[in-house]
Amino acid sequence: MGLIIFLVVGLIAGYIANRLMKGRDDLIANLIVGVVGAIVARLVGPVIGVVATNVIGQIITATIGAVVCLAIWRAYRRR
Repeated sequence: MGLIIFLVVGLIAGYIANRLMKGRDDLIANLIVGVVGAIVARLVGPVIGVVATNVIGQIITATIGAVVCLAIWRAYRRR
């Protein structure tokens, strides 16, 4: 059940990040960016003192991670 929740949080975070950065990527790209953002948020969050304890907090931190990953991905793609 934890994996399903993680994927749903990643999908939501990827969608929100895509809308915040005005992207036109498809659903699969949103899922991938969101899951990578969730992983980044889970790894980096405790280091900087941010820990999400509920689903809303996880979505927020995963969205921040997804925005960072999406910005890096778009900068890489432009090269």
